[in-house]
Amino acid sequence: MDDIRSAFARQGLVRSSDAGILGGVCAGVGRRIGLTPWIARLLFVVLLMVLPGSQLLVYPVLWFLMPADDSVAAAVDNTRDR
Repeated sequence: MDDIRSAFARQGLVRSSDAGILGGVCAGVGRRIGLTPWIARLLFVVLLMVLPGSQLLVYPVLWFLMPADDSVAAAVDNTRDR
């Protein structure tokens, strides 16, 4: 599990703790691809209308797998101290 989270963190795919409303997944994905959080949320809703139900499965999975940006920052600080 930590391998997946570290792979996401290396790619810059982390949940946003400051711009997130529910879990920060849409804000984190939006930040990764260069969109504002509200545009990412709007695209999420549009995809929900086009492919009903799929995002209701994907969102909780990403919430579980994506590390929070504050935990990634703490891990980076711990490695710098060594």
